[in-house]
Amino acid sequence: MRRSSTRKSGSAAAVNPSSGSSYAYRSASGKAVSKEVERIDNLFYTYADASSGLIDSALSEQLCLILVNSPEGIESFCSDLEVDCTDVRILMLAWKMKAEKQGYFTLEEWRRGLKALHADTISKLKKALPELEKEVARPSNFLVFFSYSFRYCLTEDKQKSIDIESACQLLELVLGSQYRLQVDKLVEYLKINFPSLDNYDEELAWPLILDNFVEWMKGK
Repeated sequence: MRRSSTRKSGSAAAVNPSSGSSYAYRSASGKAVSKEVERIDNLFYTYADASSGLIDSALSEQLCLILVNSPEGIESFCSDLEVDCTDVRILMLAWKMKAEKQGYFTLEEWRRGLKALHADTISKLKKALPELEKEVARPSNFLVFFSYSFRYCLTEDKQKSIDIESACQLLELVLGSQYRLQVDKLVEYLKINFPSLDNYDEELAWPLILDNFVEWMKGK
């Protein structure tokens, strides 16, 4: 009877894993996540400016004329990604990272974005870009992305508006591929009627500006 009992006990142990096996699984899963973060960090430091711990974004150079500390970092990143520095997909990456400061990606922002995209290598990030574009293209997301694009371009905490040239560049970048004709006309209108912020009216809402734009188009 003792032998039979021993065999049954051993068999039961083989069929029903102990709680230690569950812990081992969680531990292995945790290690996998840790390795992913490590690879994401290593990728960050491949392009980061060693003195600042930040990745510089060349979008600022075109849109807001902010001087960046290490433009070669973002140039190298974009080159490896096979995307132009002024491509809207770089702005989409900034949105996914929830980057706060125009012209820079911090390590925390980099981790947040790449973990969300499940990309810990350049190859994976390349493959993730089409899905990111689809994500941004969803109507609910696009409204958020559009608003983010203009907030991201503000250079000071209390700044409420950007110069007309930068606004026009953003419109072309964010909407130009889908609404080329309309954007071209809107940019023309803004440059003619708002060449500077001297005549900017804080009480004037964008819908009214668009209404005026429509009337302007009808009169041409």
